[in-house]
Amino acid sequence: MKKRKIIVLVGDGMGDYPVEELGGRTPLQAARIPHIRRLAAAGDRRMVQTVPVSGLSPGSDVANLSLLGYKPEDHYTGRAPIEAAGAGIPMAASDVAFRCNLVTVLDGRMDDYSAGHITTEEGHQLVASVQKALGREGLRFHGGVSYRHLLIWSGGPAGIRTQPPHDIAGKSAAEHLPEGERQDDVRALMERSVELFRDHPVNRARVAAGKKPATQIWLWGQGRSLKLPTYPELYGLTGGVITAVDLIRGLGRLIGLDVVNVPGATGFLDTNYAGKVQAALEVIQKHPFVFVHIEAPDECGHMGKADLKVQAIEAFDEKVVGPVWEALEKKGEPYRLLICTDHRTPVSVRGHTREPVPMISLDGPVGAVSREAAFDEFVNGGKASGTVYERMRELLRPA
Repeated sequence: MKKRKIIVLVGDGMGDYPVEELGGRTPLQAARIPHIRRLAAAGDRRMVQTVPVSGLSPGSDVANLSLLGYKPEDHYTGRAPIEAAGAGIPMAASDVAFRCNLVTVLDGRMDDYSAGHITTEEGHQLVASVQKALGREGLRFHGGVSYRHLLIWSGGPAGIRTQPPHDIAGKSAAEHLPEGERQDDVRALMERSVELFRDHPVNRARVAAGKKPATQIWLWGQGRSLKLPTYPELYGLTGGVITAVDLIRGLGRLIGLDVVNVPGATGFLDTNYAGKVQAALEVIQKHPFVFVHIEAPDECGHMGKADLKVQAIEAFDEKVVGPVWEALEKKGEPYRLLICTDHRTPVSVRGHTREPVPMISLDGPVGAVSREAAFDEFVNGGKASGTVYERMRELLRPA
């Protein structure tokens, strides 16, 4: 008897609240998602709590750690060290990693946490300028993807309190600066980047093209290196992770899975969906597990764009869920397909919230499915049936 394959498809940040411009529906309710709704009818559909109800913030780091079957309270040290692992940047015991966003602050307010989704090439040029001017022994800036970069700081202030820039959209930047341990040192790096970027060639070109400039760096998400028990150790599973972002790459590497780089994977609406699907099917041909992460719905939620978020959810259904499910059914071998989101990113909030989110698990093959069921924030009256890390531990058990 063939061993069952386990496939996890994650639409980051798909959860939301009712939106007036969508007729009082949430983006999940408004979106045309026939594949997901047929899966919901054929499989086990429930609400799960992906982040602790108190304590840790509802970030993608905490939520995806839970989705992978780990209790965040037992392991979490911060977002940036996970991303450092994803970028292949080694960390010593004395190192503290900081996430380093390129942001747009206008008239004192956080106008854009992503500097207009600046390109990776532009971002690397800006980070190289920061490293040249501000870097030193024990303090190094590393280029990442688009607006997402890293600072590795030997002996840095791990205890400082920082604010994710995507959670303060439209708010005063000065009122949300880092506070606490060595705050002056951290703030000084951010302030000095303002002058570095003011007349930078990258920004001159962006402004000339009608795009938002990166006005400064924003440091947050700090922490020391993280160690996790691996999937082979916990579940006897090998496999891979498909994603465009270092955060999920980092989690994949930390738990002993292969990280597959897909050309054209951007983390936005223009990502290479077909390439991700193909990579996932190749992984599952050789291994029993694959985790596919699609970032676009979350990005659109942070932008406050309900229409774009609906578009991103529909693309997830059409270009990822549908083709993967069809391929699994055609193969005719035992599989367990999970459809989920890590947290809500309401367009009205433009940040993450910690309410429960819907999740589907389907054991197949099941043949043709014509009936549909709702997949939205009101499954089970919106009440969670438990934590997602507990549910994942059940679902990842050997068949």
